[in-house]
Amino acid sequence: MTKIVQNCFENEIFTNFNSYYFLVSDKKYNFAVHLKNENLKHKFMAQHKSSKKRIRQDIKIRLRNRYYKKTARTSIAKLRGMTDKKDAEVFLIKVISMVDRLAKKNTWHKNKASNLKSKLTKYVNSL
Repeated sequence: MTKIVQNCFENEIFTNFNSYYFLVSDKKYNFAVHLKNENLKHKFMAQHKSSKKRIRQDIKIRLRNRYYKKTARTSIAKLRGMTDKKDAEVFLIKVISMVDRLAKKNTWHKNKASNLKSKLTKYVNSL
């Protein structure tokens, strides 16, 4: 996977050994994601240049959202596993920031974010 990230250009879909990889770049991270052939069937159905671009953008946005959601879920699980109150209080601030960012971008619903923050704060206070 490291060779793929080094050899590919930003925002490009390319083939390597009959597999499709897509480089997603963010301010902090560059990572290559493997896409199944079924996901790419719709990519080539579009005829207009603007609709092809929109499909490319949707793929990137979907992958970026998936990455941030998974990171937040992992952090929440890590917070729920903590037993030290001082460490949990410091980490809670970071987790709440992640949850707020997901709610702000409408990746998660604002009520879900609010419920999560409430439950996590109760958990940390109960330690």
